[in-house]
Amino acid sequence: MDRRPRTRLDADVLVVGGGAAGVAAAITAARQGLDVVLIERYGFCGGGAVAGLSGTVCGLYEATDRRANGPKQVVFGFADEFCQRLEAMGGLADPVVYGKTWTRVHDPLVWRDAADSFVREAGVQVIFHGVVFGVHMDGDTVQGLEVWTKEGIVDARAPIVIDASGDADVVAMAGLPFNIGDNGRVQNPTMIFRLLGVDTEKFSATYGMDTIMPPEVTEIILAAQRDKTYDLPRAKIWLFLTTRPGELLCNCTRVIGPDGRELNTLYWKDFSDAELEGRKQVREYARFFRDNLVGCENSFVNDTGVQVGVRQTRQIGGVHTLMNDDVVKGIKSLDGIARSPWPIELHAGAKPRVEWLLDDYYEVPFGCFVPERGEGLLAAGRCLSAQHEAVASARVTAQCFSYGHAIGHAAAIAVKEKISPRKIQGRDIRAVLNGDGARLD
Repeated sequence: MDRRPRTRLDADVLVVGGGAAGVAAAITAARQGLDVVLIERYGFCGGGAVAGLSGTVCGLYEATDRRANGPKQVVFGFADEFCQRLEAMGGLADPVVYGKTWTRVHDPLVWRDAADSFVREAGVQVIFHGVVFGVHMDGDTVQGLEVWTKEGIVDARAPIVIDASGDADVVAMAGLPFNIGDNGRVQNPTMIFRLLGVDTEKFSATYGMDTIMPPEVTEIILAAQRDKTYDLPRAKIWLFLTTRPGELLCNCTRVIGPDGRELNTLYWKDFSDAELEGRKQVREYARFFRDNLVGCENSFVNDTGVQVGVRQTRQIGGVHTLMNDDVVKGIKSLDGIARSPWPIELHAGAKPRVEWLLDDYYEVPFGCFVPERGEGLLAAGRCLSAQHEAVASARVTAQCFSYGHAIGHAAAIAVKEKISPRKIQGRDIRAVLNGDGARLD
Protein backbone atom coordinates (compact mmCIF):
# COMPACT_ATOMS: atom_id res chain seq x y z
CA MET A 1 0.00 0.00 0.00
CA ASP A 2 1.17 3.53 -0.84
CA ARG A 3 -0.08 5.95 1.82
CA ARG A 4 1.20 9.07 0.08
CA PRO A 5 -1.44 11.52 -1.18
CA ARG A 6 -2.62 10.99 -4.76
CA THR A 7 -2.47 13.81 -7.30
CA ARG A 8 -5.23 14.32 -9.89
CA LEU A 9 -4.17 15.41 -13.37
CA ASP A 10 -6.62 16.08 -16.21
CA ALA A 11 -5.67 16.46 -19.86
CA ASP A 12 -7.00 15.98 -23.38
CA VAL A 13 -4.47 13.31 -24.33
CA LEU A 14 -2.16 11.06 -22.32
CA VAL A 15 0.82 9.60 -24.19
CA VAL A 16 2.67 6.65 -22.63
CA GLY A 17 6.29 6.41 -23.79
CA GLY A 18 8.67 9.07 -25.06
CA GLY A 19 10.28 7.21 -27.94
CA ALA A 20 10.06 8.34 -31.56
CA ALA A 21 6.34 7.48 -31.81
CA GLY A 22 5.40 8.99 -28.44
CA VAL A 23 7.30 12.23 -29.03
CA ALA A 24 5.77 12.64 -32.50
CA ALA A 25 2.25 11.88 -31.22
CA ALA A 26 2.51 14.22 -28.22
CA ILE A 27 3.92 17.13 -30.21
CA THR A 28 1.47 16.71 -33.08
CA ALA A 29 -1.54 16.64 -30.74
CA ALA A 30 -0.25 19.63 -28.75
CA ARG A 31 0.24 21.59 -31.96
CA GLN A 32 -3.49 21.15 -32.57
CA GLY A 33 -4.18 23.06 -29.36
CA LEU A 34 -4.72 20.07 -27.05
CA ASP A 35 -3.55 19.70 -23.45
CA VAL A 36 -1.09 16.80 -23.72
CA VAL A 37 0.76 14.88 -21.00
CA LEU A 38 3.69 12.65 -21.98
CA ILE A 39 4.70 9.96 -19.47
CA GLU A 40 8.22 8.56 -19.76
CA ARG A 41 9.95 6.14 -17.37
CA TYR A 42 13.42 7.56 -17.94
CA GLY A 43 14.63 11.12 -17.43
CA PHE A 44 14.81 11.74 -21.16
CA CYS A 45 12.96 10.94 -24.38
CA GLY A 46 14.26 8.63 -27.06
CA GLY A 47 13.11 5.10 -26.26
CA GLY A 48 14.98 2.46 -28.21
CA ALA A 49 16.84 5.10 -30.22
CA VAL A 50 18.46 6.54 -27.09
CA ALA A 51 17.99 4.28 -24.06
CA GLY A 52 18.48 1.24 -26.30
CA LEU A 53 21.23 3.09 -28.21
CA SER A 54 20.00 1.87 -31.61
CA GLY A 55 21.75 4.98 -32.86
CA THR A 56 20.38 5.18 -36.39
CA VAL A 57 17.38 6.64 -38.17
CA CYS A 58 16.43 3.72 -40.39
CA GLY A 59 13.57 3.63 -42.89
CA LEU A 60 13.91 6.97 -44.69
CA TYR A 61 15.22 5.67 -48.02
CA GLU A 62 14.27 3.13 -50.66
CA ALA A 63 16.41 0.04 -51.09
CA THR A 64 17.86 -0.54 -54.53
CA ASP A 65 20.47 -2.43 -56.53
CA ARG A 66 21.32 0.88 -58.22
CA ARG A 67 23.14 2.49 -55.30
CA ALA A 68 25.25 4.64 -57.60
CA ASN A 69 22.22 6.94 -57.97
CA GLY A 70 22.36 7.75 -54.25
CA PRO A 71 19.61 7.56 -51.64
CA LYS A 72 16.00 8.27 -52.57
CA GLN A 73 14.06 9.56 -49.58
CA VAL A 74 10.41 8.48 -49.42
CA VAL A 75 9.49 9.26 -45.78
CA PHE A 76 8.87 12.86 -44.75
CA GLY A 77 6.54 14.60 -42.29
CA PHE A 78 7.59 14.64 -38.63
CA ALA A 79 10.42 12.16 -39.28
CA ASP A 80 12.00 14.62 -41.69
CA GLU A 81 11.37 17.56 -39.36
CA PHE A 82 13.07 15.80 -36.45
CA CYS A 83 16.02 14.81 -38.65
CA GLN A 84 16.43 18.39 -39.82
CA ARG A 85 16.55 19.54 -36.19
CA LEU A 86 19.11 16.86 -35.33
CA GLU A 87 21.24 17.81 -38.33
CA ALA A 88 21.13 21.52 -37.45
CA MET A 89 22.30 20.63 -33.93
CA GLY A 90 25.25 18.61 -35.27
CA GLY A 91 23.75 15.30 -34.18
CA LEU A 92 23.00 13.52 -37.47
CA ALA A 93 25.48 12.09 -39.94
CA ASP A 94 25.06 11.95 -43.71
CA PRO A 95 23.38 8.82 -45.13
CA VAL A 96 25.61 5.74 -45.00
CA VAL A 97 25.27 2.48 -46.92
CA TYR A 98 23.38 -0.29 -45.14
CA GLY A 99 23.35 -3.25 -47.50
CA LYS A 100 21.02 -2.23 -50.34
CA THR A 101 19.79 0.96 -48.65
CA TRP A 102 21.01 3.80 -46.46
CA THR A 103 20.61 4.90 -42.88
CA ARG A 104 21.68 7.91 -40.81
CA VAL A 105 23.61 7.68 -37.57
CA HIS A 106 22.56 10.08 -34.81
CA ASP A 107 24.12 11.22 -31.54
CA PRO A 108 21.84 9.99 -28.72
CA LEU A 109 22.73 12.95 -26.50
CA VAL A 110 21.71 15.39 -29.23
CA TRP A 111 18.53 13.30 -29.76
CA ARG A 112 17.59 14.01 -26.14
CA ASP A 113 18.20 17.73 -26.57
CA ALA A 114 16.21 17.84 -29.81
CA ALA A 115 13.26 16.08 -28.18
CA ASP A 116 13.45 18.47 -25.20
CA SER A 117 13.26 21.45 -27.52
CA PHE A 118 10.30 20.02 -29.44
CA VAL A 119 8.18 19.19 -26.38
CA ARG A 120 8.87 22.56 -24.77
CA GLU A 121 8.01 24.48 -27.92
CA ALA A 122 4.75 22.53 -28.28
CA GLY A 123 3.80 23.02 -24.63
CA VAL A 124 3.67 19.30 -23.79
CA GLN A 125 3.59 18.51 -20.06
CA VAL A 126 6.20 15.81 -19.44
CA ILE A 127 6.28 13.43 -16.49
CA PHE A 128 9.79 12.01 -16.46
CA HIS A 129 10.56 9.07 -14.14
CA GLY A 130 6.89 8.11 -14.26
CA VAL A 131 5.76 4.51 -14.62
CA VAL A 132 2.21 3.59 -15.63
CA PHE A 133 1.01 0.70 -13.47
CA GLY A 134 -2.76 0.82 -13.83
CA VAL A 135 -5.58 1.79 -16.15
CA HIS A 136 -8.89 3.42 -15.24
CA MET A 137 -11.66 1.59 -17.10
CA ASP A 138 -15.38 1.95 -17.57
CA GLY A 139 -16.28 -1.31 -19.25
CA ASP A 140 -14.03 -1.44 -22.34
CA THR A 141 -13.39 2.31 -22.30
CA VAL A 142 -10.00 3.58 -21.12
CA GLN A 143 -10.52 6.74 -19.10
CA GLY A 144 -7.09 7.35 -17.60
CA LEU A 145 -3.97 5.95 -16.02
CA GLU A 146 -2.34 5.43 -12.65
CA VAL A 147 1.23 6.69 -12.74
CA TRP A 148 3.88 5.95 -10.13
CA THR A 149 6.20 8.88 -9.37
CA LYS A 150 8.60 9.69 -6.53
CA GLU A 151 6.04 12.19 -5.23
CA GLY A 152 3.30 9.60 -5.15
CA ILE A 153 0.62 8.23 -7.44
CA VAL A 154 -0.70 10.52 -10.17
CA ASP A 155 -4.31 9.84 -11.15
CA ALA A 156 -4.19 10.99 -14.79
CA ARG A 157 -7.42 11.30 -16.78
CA ALA A 158 -8.09 12.05 -20.45
CA PRO A 159 -10.59 11.10 -23.16
CA ILE A 160 -7.77 9.69 -25.31
CA VAL A 161 -4.78 7.59 -24.24
CA ILE A 162 -2.01 6.77 -26.71
CA ASP A 163 -0.03 3.61 -25.96
CA ALA A 164 3.44 4.35 -27.33
CA SER A 165 5.14 2.17 -24.74
CA GLY A 166 6.60 -0.10 -27.43
CA ASP A 167 5.31 -3.09 -25.48
CA ALA A 168 1.55 -2.41 -25.66
CA ASP A 169 1.62 -2.06 -21.87
CA VAL A 170 -1.61 -0.07 -21.66
CA VAL A 171 -3.40 -2.48 -23.98
CA ALA A 172 -2.31 -5.42 -21.82
CA MET A 173 -3.24 -3.71 -18.54
CA ALA A 174 -6.65 -2.87 -19.97
CA GLY A 175 -7.25 -6.53 -20.81
CA LEU A 176 -7.57 -5.82 -24.52
CA PRO A 177 -6.41 -8.23 -27.25
CA PHE A 178 -2.74 -8.58 -28.15
CA ASN A 179 -0.36 -11.25 -29.38
CA ILE A 180 3.32 -11.98 -28.83
CA GLY A 181 5.63 -12.66 -31.75
CA ASP A 182 5.48 -15.94 -33.63
CA ASN A 183 3.43 -18.01 -31.18
CA GLY A 184 5.30 -16.39 -28.31
CA ARG A 185 8.74 -16.40 -29.93
CA VAL A 186 10.15 -12.90 -30.49
CA GLN A 187 13.24 -11.40 -32.05
CA ASN A 188 16.10 -11.56 -29.57
CA PRO A 189 17.21 -8.37 -27.81
CA THR A 190 20.64 -6.79 -28.30
CA MET A 191 23.06 -4.68 -26.32
CA ILE A 192 24.43 -1.97 -28.59
CA PHE A 193 27.59 -0.14 -27.60
CA ARG A 194 29.94 2.59 -28.73
CA LEU A 195 33.66 2.06 -29.25
CA LEU A 196 36.03 5.02 -28.95
CA GLY A 197 39.71 5.36 -29.86
CA VAL A 198 39.21 3.92 -33.35
CA ASP A 199 41.33 4.99 -36.30
CA THR A 200 38.27 5.35 -38.51
CA GLU A 201 40.27 6.18 -41.65
CA LYS A 202 42.20 2.91 -41.43
CA PHE A 203 39.04 1.04 -40.51
CA SER A 204 37.08 2.38 -43.49
CA ALA A 205 39.96 1.89 -45.91
CA THR A 206 40.15 -1.77 -44.89
CA TYR A 207 36.49 -2.75 -44.58
CA GLY A 208 34.72 -0.29 -46.86
CA MET A 209 31.80 2.06 -46.26
CA ASP A 210 29.00 -0.51 -46.00
CA THR A 211 27.96 -0.67 -42.34
CA ILE A 212 27.26 -4.41 -42.72
CA MET A 213 30.72 -5.87 -42.25
CA PRO A 214 32.20 -7.77 -45.22
CA PRO A 215 32.56 -11.58 -45.37
CA GLU A 216 36.21 -11.40 -44.25
CA VAL A 217 35.12 -10.10 -40.84
CA THR A 218 32.44 -12.79 -40.58
CA GLU A 219 35.06 -15.44 -41.37
CA ILE A 220 37.37 -14.17 -38.60
CA ILE A 221 34.52 -14.35 -36.11
CA LEU A 222 33.56 -17.86 -37.25
CA ALA A 223 37.18 -18.96 -36.84
CA ALA A 224 37.20 -17.50 -33.33
CA GLN A 225 34.02 -19.42 -32.56
CA ARG A 226 35.58 -22.67 -33.75
CA ASP A 227 38.78 -22.07 -31.78
CA LYS A 228 36.80 -20.95 -28.73
CA THR A 229 39.25 -18.06 -28.26
CA TYR A 230 36.35 -15.63 -27.91
CA ASP A 231 32.71 -16.06 -26.95
CA LEU A 232 31.02 -14.40 -29.94
CA PRO A 233 27.51 -15.77 -30.61
CA ARG A 234 26.87 -13.71 -33.75
CA ALA A 235 29.08 -13.56 -36.84
CA LYS A 236 27.22 -11.11 -39.09
CA ILE A 237 27.65 -7.69 -37.53
CA TRP A 238 26.98 -3.98 -38.16
CA LEU A 239 29.55 -1.29 -37.37
CA PHE A 240 28.78 2.40 -38.01
CA LEU A 241 30.96 5.50 -38.05
CA THR A 242 29.26 8.13 -35.90
CA THR A 243 29.15 11.93 -35.75
CA ARG A 244 32.01 11.82 -33.23
CA PRO A 245 35.69 11.46 -34.17
CA GLY A 246 37.26 8.05 -33.58
CA GLU A 247 34.00 6.28 -32.70
CA LEU A 248 32.08 3.23 -33.93
CA LEU A 249 28.50 2.31 -33.09
CA CYS A 250 28.44 -1.46 -32.71
CA ASN A 251 25.38 -3.65 -33.31
CA CYS A 252 26.73 -7.16 -32.99
CA THR A 253 25.57 -8.93 -29.84
CA ARG A 254 23.08 -11.80 -29.81
CA VAL A 255 21.66 -11.72 -26.33
CA ILE A 256 20.46 -15.10 -25.09
CA GLY A 257 20.05 -16.53 -21.61
CA PRO A 258 22.93 -18.11 -19.68
CA ASP A 259 21.32 -21.48 -20.41
CA GLY A 260 21.18 -20.70 -24.15
CA ARG A 261 17.44 -19.92 -24.26
CA GLU A 262 15.97 -17.18 -26.44
CA LEU A 263 14.86 -14.21 -24.32
CA ASN A 264 11.61 -12.25 -24.20
CA THR A 265 11.95 -9.01 -22.24
CA LEU A 266 8.28 -9.12 -21.22
CA TYR A 267 9.43 -11.53 -18.53
CA TRP A 268 11.37 -10.05 -15.63
CA LYS A 269 13.90 -12.88 -15.48
CA ASP A 270 14.57 -12.72 -19.22
CA PHE A 271 14.91 -8.93 -19.10
CA SER A 272 17.37 -9.17 -16.21
CA ASP A 273 19.38 -11.95 -17.85
CA ALA A 274 19.47 -9.91 -21.07
CA GLU A 275 21.10 -6.95 -19.32
CA LEU A 276 23.74 -9.15 -17.64
CA GLU A 277 24.50 -11.20 -20.75
CA GLY A 278 24.44 -8.12 -22.98
CA ARG A 279 27.12 -6.31 -21.03
CA LYS A 280 29.22 -9.47 -20.89
CA GLN A 281 29.06 -9.80 -24.67
CA VAL A 282 29.97 -6.14 -25.15
CA ARG A 283 33.30 -6.73 -23.36
CA GLU A 284 33.99 -9.83 -25.41
CA TYR A 285 33.26 -8.21 -28.79
CA ALA A 286 35.31 -5.14 -27.80
CA ARG A 287 38.25 -7.41 -26.92
CA PHE A 288 37.88 -9.21 -30.24
CA PHE A 289 37.82 -5.91 -32.16
CA ARG A 290 40.97 -4.66 -30.43
CA ASP A 291 42.79 -7.88 -31.21
CA ASN A 292 41.60 -8.45 -34.77
CA LEU A 293 40.16 -5.44 -36.62
CA VAL A 294 42.30 -2.86 -38.40
CA GLY A 295 41.96 0.56 -36.77
CA CYS A 296 40.61 -0.83 -33.48
CA GLU A 297 43.96 -1.61 -31.88
CA ASN A 298 43.60 1.16 -29.26
CA SER A 299 39.84 1.16 -28.95
CA PHE A 300 37.79 0.93 -25.77
CA VAL A 301 34.12 0.81 -24.80
CA ASN A 302 32.76 4.33 -24.47
CA ASP A 303 29.14 3.55 -23.67
CA THR A 304 26.45 0.89 -23.76
CA GLY A 305 22.69 1.22 -23.98
CA VAL A 306 20.97 2.39 -20.80
CA GLN A 307 19.03 -0.82 -21.29
CA VAL A 308 19.18 -3.76 -23.64
CA GLY A 309 17.66 -2.97 -27.04
CA VAL A 310 14.22 -4.54 -27.45
CA ARG A 311 13.08 -5.41 -30.96
CA GLN A 312 9.72 -7.05 -30.35
CA THR A 313 7.32 -7.97 -27.57
CA ARG A 314 3.54 -7.48 -27.83
CA GLN A 315 1.52 -6.48 -30.87
CA ILE A 316 -1.98 -5.10 -30.37
CA GLY A 317 -4.98 -6.84 -31.87
CA GLY A 318 -6.04 -4.12 -34.29
CA VAL A 319 -9.00 -3.54 -36.57
CA HIS A 320 -6.46 -4.09 -39.36
CA THR A 321 -3.31 -6.22 -39.31
CA LEU A 322 -0.22 -5.54 -41.41
CA MET A 323 0.50 -8.81 -43.19
CA ASN A 324 3.85 -10.23 -44.21
CA ASP A 325 2.75 -10.16 -47.86
CA ASP A 326 1.88 -6.45 -47.57
CA VAL A 327 5.56 -5.80 -46.87
CA VAL A 328 7.19 -7.99 -49.49
CA LYS A 329 4.71 -6.98 -52.22
CA GLY A 330 4.78 -3.24 -51.48
CA ILE A 331 1.02 -3.00 -50.88
CA LYS A 332 -0.50 0.51 -50.82
CA SER A 333 -3.78 1.56 -49.22
CA LEU A 334 -6.19 4.50 -49.35
CA ASP A 335 -6.09 4.31 -45.54
CA GLY A 336 -2.29 4.24 -45.44
CA ILE A 337 -0.93 6.78 -42.96
CA ALA A 338 2.77 5.87 -43.17
CA ARG A 339 5.25 4.58 -45.73
CA SER A 340 8.01 2.05 -45.13
CA PRO A 341 10.75 1.00 -47.56
CA TRP A 342 12.67 -0.92 -44.87
CA PRO A 343 13.39 -4.64 -45.39
CA ILE A 344 12.18 -7.49 -43.23
CA GLU A 345 15.12 -7.76 -40.87
CA LEU A 346 14.80 -10.77 -38.58
CA HIS A 347 17.37 -10.90 -35.81
CA ALA A 348 17.01 -14.47 -34.63
CA GLY A 349 19.56 -17.24 -34.50
CA ALA A 350 23.26 -16.77 -35.16
CA LYS A 351 22.76 -15.02 -38.50
CA PRO A 352 20.14 -12.28 -39.08
CA ARG A 353 17.93 -12.61 -42.18
CA VAL A 354 17.25 -9.61 -44.42
CA GLU A 355 14.57 -9.64 -47.12
CA TRP A 356 14.68 -6.53 -49.30
CA LEU A 357 11.86 -4.60 -50.97
CA LEU A 358 13.61 -2.96 -53.93
CA ASP A 359 12.75 0.44 -55.47
CA ASP A 360 9.43 0.51 -53.68
CA TYR A 361 7.68 0.91 -50.34
CA TYR A 362 4.53 -0.32 -48.66
CA GLU A 363 1.96 1.62 -46.62
CA VAL A 364 0.70 0.97 -43.11
CA PRO A 365 -3.07 1.49 -42.66
CA PHE A 366 -4.54 3.53 -39.81
CA GLY A 367 -6.44 0.49 -38.52
CA CYS A 368 -3.17 -1.10 -37.39
CA PHE A 369 -3.18 1.36 -34.48
CA VAL A 370 -6.85 1.11 -33.48
CA PRO A 371 -7.60 -1.74 -31.03
CA GLU A 372 -10.15 -4.24 -32.30
CA ARG A 373 -11.88 -3.86 -28.94
CA GLY A 374 -11.79 -0.95 -26.52
CA GLU A 375 -12.51 2.78 -26.65
CA GLY A 376 -10.51 5.88 -25.78
CA LEU A 377 -7.26 4.22 -26.80
CA LEU A 378 -4.87 4.35 -29.75
CA ALA A 379 -1.49 2.72 -30.21
CA ALA A 380 1.65 4.12 -31.83
CA GLY A 381 5.08 2.67 -32.52
CA ARG A 382 6.38 -0.87 -32.81
CA CYS A 383 3.42 -2.41 -30.94
CA LEU A 384 1.21 -1.93 -34.05
CA SER A 385 -1.05 -4.75 -35.19
CA ALA A 386 1.19 -6.74 -37.54
CA GLN A 387 2.35 -10.26 -38.29
CA HIS A 388 5.69 -11.41 -36.91
CA GLU A 389 7.83 -10.88 -40.03
CA ALA A 390 6.06 -7.62 -40.89
CA VAL A 391 7.03 -6.21 -37.48
CA ALA A 392 10.67 -6.85 -38.40
CA SER A 393 10.27 -4.18 -41.09
CA ALA A 394 7.67 -1.84 -39.61
CA ARG A 395 9.31 -1.26 -36.22
CA VAL A 396 12.19 1.07 -37.18
CA THR A 397 12.70 4.72 -36.22
CA ALA A 398 11.51 6.70 -39.26
CA GLN A 399 8.29 4.68 -39.36
CA CYS A 400 7.70 5.15 -35.62
CA PHE A 401 7.99 8.91 -36.14
CA SER A 402 5.41 8.59 -38.94
CA TYR A 403 3.03 6.53 -36.81
CA GLY A 404 3.20 9.07 -34.01
CA HIS A 405 2.59 11.91 -36.44
CA ALA A 406 -0.57 10.20 -37.71
CA ILE A 407 -1.87 9.10 -34.32
CA GLY A 408 -1.33 12.58 -32.86
CA HIS A 409 -3.62 13.96 -35.55
CA ALA A 410 -6.14 11.16 -34.97
CA ALA A 411 -6.20 11.94 -31.25
CA ALA A 412 -6.82 15.61 -31.98
CA ILE A 413 -9.76 14.77 -34.27
CA ALA A 414 -11.23 12.38 -31.70
CA VAL A 415 -11.03 14.94 -28.88
CA LYS A 416 -12.22 17.95 -30.85
CA GLU A 417 -15.09 16.15 -32.55
CA LYS A 418 -15.87 13.99 -29.49
CA ILE A 419 -15.87 10.79 -31.51
CA SER A 420 -14.38 7.34 -31.09
CA PRO A 421 -11.02 6.88 -32.86
CA ARG A 422 -12.44 3.83 -34.65
CA LYS A 423 -14.95 6.09 -36.41
CA ILE A 424 -12.14 8.10 -38.01
CA GLN A 425 -11.27 7.14 -41.58
CA GLY A 426 -7.64 6.47 -42.39
CA ARG A 427 -7.97 8.38 -45.67
CA ASP A 428 -9.00 11.47 -43.67
CA ILE A 429 -5.87 11.16 -41.52
CA ARG A 430 -3.86 10.73 -44.70
CA ALA A 431 -5.26 14.01 -46.07
CA VAL A 432 -4.37 15.84 -42.85
CA LEU A 433 -0.86 14.38 -42.95
CA ASN A 434 -0.37 15.50 -46.55
CA GLY A 435 -1.26 19.01 -45.40
CA ASP A 436 1.36 18.64 -42.67
CA GLY A 437 4.31 17.73 -44.88
CA ALA A 438 4.07 13.93 -45.03
CA ARG A 439 3.99 13.77 -48.87
CA LEU A 440 2.00 10.53 -48.98
CA ASP A 441 0.46 11.45 -52.35
